Amino acid sequence: MVRIAFTASDAQIAQRALERLNARYAHVPLEEAEVIVALGGDGFMLQTLHGTMHLDTPVYGMNCGTVGFLMNAFHEEALVERLRAAEEEVINPLSMVAEGVDGQMQRALAINEVSLLRAGPQAAKLRVSVDGKVRMEELVCDGVLVATPAGSTAYNYSARGPILPIGSDVLALTAMAAFRPRRWRGALLPKSAKVRFEVLEPAKRPVMADADSRHAGNVLWVEIASEPKVKHRILFDPGHGLEERLLREQFV
Repeated sequence: MVRIAFTASDAQIAQRALERLNARYAHVPLEEAEVIVALGGDGFMLQTLHGTMHLDTPVYGMNCGTVGFLMNAFHEEALVERLRAAEEEVINPLSMVAEGVDGQMQRALAINEVSLLRAGPQAAKLRVSVDGKVRMEELVCDGVLVATPAGSTAYNYSARGPILPIGSDVLALTAMAAFRPRRWRGALLPKSAKVRFEVLEPAKRPVMADADSRHAGNVLWVEIASEPKVKHRILFDPGHGLEERLLREQFV
């Protein structure tokens, strides 16, 4: 028997599913589980991965939300068999370090992306450096983000960024509504790259940063890099893993 721990979002449909699964299958506390089953949407899946990464336990998501790119289809039947047959994907998050205008340092991890967004009526003005070398003296835009392959179909894709194959050692740097250079869409960077954004004119053009909804307001600079020491283990039904989903998304 697989030792399962169930967790669910606050959504009514997820809570009802949790009640039924708890009644149907033996379950254990998170710390004793071989597999964590997360019930909700992609947002809750990200929350679960962040909250349980210290356990090194794989997470199998079942979709009870509106978006389910990281989730499997919800079925109550044959759950143990599905878990035994599931295929594992291992992904590394991004680390974000940001300094606020108040001098406070903030750190966070992001599975999907780290984004910078203008926090006032005027466009953000940023200096962009990669591995210590200034690549763009001035980027004027509504925002910019760095996305992992796993997150490339989320905010990055909405901003017209590229979809990245899950096995690629690549990050996407994508601008939102770039004004100068006009029509600049971004760049593809090696996974090992360290990206630094410096906020120019922070008083006049305030900028906030966000790492998978972990907010850092009114920043002076932000550094982003892949964090290979942290590994998130995600389980998918055979033939429905991230690689297949990323390929399928490009042919919709």
